[in-house]
Amino acid sequence: MNDRLSALRLFARVARKGSFSAAARERGVPQSTASRTIAALERDIGAALLVRTTRAVTLTDAGSDFLARIEPILAALDEAEHAARGTGELRGMLRVAMGSSLAVREVIPRLPPFMDKHPNLQMDLIMEDQRQDLVTEGVDVALRFGSLADSTATAKRIRAWPRVVVASPVYLAKAGTPEIPADLTRHTVIVGPQRAGTAWSFQRGGAASSIQVEGRLAVRVNEGAVAAAAAGLGIVMTTSGGCQSEVASGALVRVLEDWDAGTVDLSAVFASGRAAKPAARAFADYLIGALRDA
Repeated sequence: MNDRLSALRLFARVARKGSFSAAARERGVPQSTASRTIAALERDIGAALLVRTTRAVTLTDAGSDFLARIEPILAALDEAEHAARGTGELRGMLRVAMGSSLAVREVIPRLPPFMDKHPNLQMDLIMEDQRQDLVTEGVDVALRFGSLADSTATAKRIRAWPRVVVASPVYLAKAGTPEIPADLTRHTVIVGPQRAGTAWSFQRGGAASSIQVEGRLAVRVNEGAVAAAAAGLGIVMTTSGGCQSEVASGALVRVLEDWDAGTVDLSAVFASGRAAKPAARAFADYLIGALRDA
């Protein structure tokens, strides 16, 4: 039983990593052992689960279906073991998906205390700016800004960040500083975290103003949009955390500061249809405290 369970866990990691060598290192076994273990699993099942090439390892249709079925079982076993130990110790692999800007600016600098507290926990940070299917991609928890498209998913609010509007001193010296939101129509706007065709909304003293955004430059990743603004290419709206270091250094300055641009929520999202891993819940709770004063 333990050999079969180990083989299933190894198969799941090979499938997610797309590599025998990476999964073998993670599981602490030689690559040759990992290859033999998966081959034996395929023989026992009577189906090819993986396609092996010199460049990558990919799932067959049977492998994809098998992976989708066993991962909730493995997660449930992890939770049962965690509850049985009753020590609060976290083990196994935690897969966390988030945007690259959030990861680099906020999460990774705050990881050491969490990982020091749980030395037997491994983490796989999936730093991608597009949203993943949590079930099919085996994500334990995703950190997401804004409204949640999947109403069936379980989510926990981490915190809210104020939206701010920023530009470089060089750009403002050339184009002038907007005094009211309507002035943005005469400026070059960088379409960043908020998509083209949407509106930038502001409030002040009970008055509301909504400006339709159609920028010359669209950069859908926060890091690129902030870098473009710092290079003097225009004005961008982002979160206060998404440009904090640039504002602190003077590379960017805030404009329209007396207008409230609203806030955007950051949530921890857990896959629907299965219990969240204890490590996923613990990580979300840790971030609530760690990011409280960010």
